[in-house]
Amino acid sequence: MRVLVIKTSSLGDIIHTLPALTDAARAIPGIRFDWVVEEGFAEIPSWHPAVDKVIKVAMRRWRGAPWQAVKSGEWGGFKKQLREQKYDLVIEAQGLFKSAWLTRYVKNTPVAGMDRRSVREPLASHFYDRRLAVGHRSIQHAVERLRRLFALALGYDLPDVMGDYGLNPLRPVGGRRLAPYVVFLHGTTWDTKFWPEAYWRDLAVRLASARIEVRLPWGNDAEFARAQRLAAGLDSVKVLPRLNLAGVAAVLAEASACVAVDTGLGHLAAALDVPTLSLFGPTNPVLTGAYGRSQVHIASDWPCAPCLKKKCTYQPTPEDQARFDLKREWPLCFTRLNSERVAARLSALLLAEELR
Repeated sequence: MRVLVIKTSSLGDIIHTLPALTDAARAIPGIRFDWVVEEGFAEIPSWHPAVDKVIKVAMRRWRGAPWQAVKSGEWGGFKKQLREQKYDLVIEAQGLFKSAWLTRYVKNTPVAGMDRRSVREPLASHFYDRRLAVGHRSIQHAVERLRRLFALALGYDLPDVMGDYGLNPLRPVGGRRLAPYVVFLHGTTWDTKFWPEAYWRDLAVRLASARIEVRLPWGNDAEFARAQRLAAGLDSVKVLPRLNLAGVAAVLAEASACVAVDTGLGHLAAALDVPTLSLFGPTNPVLTGAYGRSQVHIASDWPCAPCLKKKCTYQPTPEDQARFDLKREWPLCFTRLNSERVAARLSALLLAEELR
């Protein structure tokens, strides 16, 4: 049986889909998958042993220059790839209109997706031949929703165990390295999800005093500048060279632990079975937290958290202004997750790993 998966982005969403493929591969001997994914994330599906072909799409780039995409032949080449292989089923797992639209170019193949009460954008369900009820997004973790979608679409019982990402080949062989290091996953997309830089710096100093090294990956100029500020004057804090996803995965796989904000790389750490402490201010870890063993979430209990807003609209009170440094401790929801509290939880996580 051959299935085409459409799950184009983002990094965390793609990683969340991997356990569903593992379930299917164990339930249906010989099943194989091809996967349509945004070009920037094409490495991830190829790491799963049940995936044969990764079909790159560049919808983000093409939106800015649609005529160029047609003129260059990229759009035509993409459609040709969708038609080269005969599929038994298409699973549209993104749940958006823009991704559901791509199913039109896969000929003579039934399309399965979430029904309008389950899907992210209800209009997307009009493109599906089979509309499957997996439950509302507000009541179940994304990984479990996708596992249920695949089980219903492919006709097997959903396993009653924690999902397995299936990335064993990427995990270190023979245990983790002797010299311990912690990775700080400090980059994210929303302004509200950034843990205050002053807290990162203080945590780095605390780890340096404990003779634990820190590694700082980065993916753009702003993240590189932040990493340099965090590492300034601390010999045990290393700013990594710019790495592709496979390079970051290799660093994560050998780490003793990670500290992460709500970011796609935090989900990658979970997929690689790396103990990770994830910090949540405006977002909800129950629905999109790192999924896996040794994943610890600390969520703010600030009065307006989780607000799910990309821009903070909280108005500080006079008490807030007297108590906090608003330039260095913003957004204020993260003051409930200050560096002292995070350092204590990280120490417990590292100790638990040593005793395991």
